[in-house]
Amino acid sequence: MSPMSRIKEFNLPDLGEGLTEGEILAWLVKVGDTIELNQPIVEVETAKAAVEIPAKWGGMVTRIFHEAGTVVEVGKPIIAIDTDPGASDQAAGTAGTAAEETEAGLIGGPAPGGRTAVLVGYGPKTTTAKRRARVSTPTPATNAATTPPPPAATADFPPAPPAKASQPVGKGVLAKPPVRKLARDLGVDLTSLIGSGPEGSVTRDDVHKAVNEAQAFAEPAPIAVVNGVADAGSREQRIPIKGVRKLTAANMVASAFTAPHVTEFLTVDVTRTMKTLEKLKARPEFAEQRISPLLLVAKAVLLAIKRYPMINSTWSGETGEIVVKEYVNLGIAAATERGLIVPNVKDAGRLTLPELATALNDLVRTARSGKTPPSDMSGGTFSITNVGVYGVDTGTPILPPGESAILALGAIRPTPWVHNGKIKIREVTTLGLSFDHRIVDGELGSKFLRDIGAFLADPKTAMLTWG
Repeated sequence: MSPMSRIKEFNLPDLGEGLTEGEILAWLVKVGDTIELNQPIVEVETAKAAVEIPAKWGGMVTRIFHEAGTVVEVGKPIIAIDTDPGASDQAAGTAGTAAEETEAGLIGGPAPGGRTAVLVGYGPKTTTAKRRARVSTPTPATNAATTPPPPAATADFPPAPPAKASQPVGKGVLAKPPVRKLARDLGVDLTSLIGSGPEGSVTRDDVHKAVNEAQAFAEPAPIAVVNGVADAGSREQRIPIKGVRKLTAANMVASAFTAPHVTEFLTVDVTRTMKTLEKLKARPEFAEQRISPLLLVAKAVLLAIKRYPMINSTWSGETGEIVVKEYVNLGIAAATERGLIVPNVKDAGRLTLPELATALNDLVRTARSGKTPPSDMSGGTFSITNVGVYGVDTGTPILPPGESAILALGAIRPTPWVHNGKIKIREVTTLGLSFDHRIVDGELGSKFLRDIGAFLADPKTAMLTWG
């Protein structure tokens, strides 16, 4: 076998709809490792999620093109693999000197018919790759008698505490990818730590302990003083705008200045909803499920959309059409360490109530782990944001791009309420519905919100009569 056919370069694939770059969070292999087909080799963060990319060939790693922390354009090589390291031909050498190729039909390579092969569920790149701009931080001015302030933040990481900054993240050290990323963000050299985890692996606690010990022995950083006044720049933190936060910001600005938003509010007595939840928890179908009011709110939305399909639609300025969807990809806003994301349950309207409960739990669990795939965050048709979990009464949510309505669920509180002609303490919440006034007029939005409220006021009856 010739060196050209043995050494294969693996390019960074397009991991979502038109994403142009990704940041390498951690390598899960190193040069010289023997790997298997589909073995996870690298963790990459895009503007939508952090994902583990599997190997498309088995063999030996001969070259890693970019270190952790590097932002790489889609289509650029990230690793080279010798697919037949045991061959008698020893002239292949490393990928840096031997001829290397990308195999047709594999991730990032040309496939038959001229298309680009990518990960299952992800679309090919549709925009030109652009390297994000680097931001330099000016050095605060000081007088001659003032000690210079600590180094400013780089464009890649916020200011690190006085640990071992700018150190390598610990090649060869046993540590999980999130621990490696934490160490890199905090400037800790993993090779200097003694792991307390299984088989001597370094844990998050080990990293935090190293930072705390470094801070305990470090001298307080001087504050720059100009004409007797403390310089504000020495007491500022600079956080790079990237990843999920960058994409969310762009989407929200685009939505706010494209779709004319209208928000309506409805305060509802949900006492019967809360009682229904308690009864559901006692049923065997929900024995293994964690269910909350969000489950019945989601069911109310799905049934109301059947009554008012126009709520579940998209405004297409390019074609001059309103596209009404006959399926509901139900988005649930989730706060994660990387920022706000809105993964969605595909075709949620076809699910039974127990299936919907399972899907919602899986969605939230995956989002909190930081492993939501880009495919779960695309194609949403209607979204719910549960601001009530933070004790907030309600809100005026901004529409996700391409959707015509979004519902905010507020906190459920014991409240004095007129019930059957008497003032009683009832469980009450306030719903907020934002909608695109190009598609949804006041009458349609009001009827939709009214029916959701009616369902939550008496879910048992609604589920029996609404279908």
